[in-house]
Amino acid sequence: MRRAIRELQRGYLTEAQIEASFAGMGLDTQLIHDQTYFAVWDVEGGRETLVGCGGWSRRATLYGGNHSAGRSAVLLDPTKDRARIRAMYTHPDHTKRGIGRMILKAGENAAKDEGFSALEMAATMAGVPFYKRCGYTVESEWEDTNGSVPVPLCTMVKWI
Repeated sequence: MRRAIRELQRGYLTEAQIEASFAGMGLDTQLIHDQTYFAVWDVEGGRETLVGCGGWSRRATLYGGNHSAGRSAVLLDPTKDRARIRAMYTHPDHTKRGIGRMILKAGENAAKDEGFSALEMAATMAGVPFYKRCGYTVESEWEDTNGSVPVPLCTMVKWI
């Protein structure tokens, strides 16, 4: 996650914004407890490398890790709320191989199976082009102010 944030945000954020991103990004272990988080491993020569991870949530928290302020474990109502796509990271050496799309699709399918008809996420500027290709649209642009400088994010949505 740290490498993905540090390397894949280059060209989209300043160095100060990249450093500030760590205040609002990271793993939320609630996703693991809820069994809504996925990991993709590459096994080469007997060595396992985590190459991608991410998931979805039926809880109110839109983004952030265990350390982030403003988290809420309140359950969403699939008849009126949008499920959340959360904590999507691809190892920088493994981008453009379909890993993110595979994880995203797994989350979308699982949310749909639980009765959700729409999804939303807090997307980074580096992620926006990818999510647009996957059928998401920008609903709003805003800034995360948890770090030392504001970091631009977008709320993106998709109907499933």
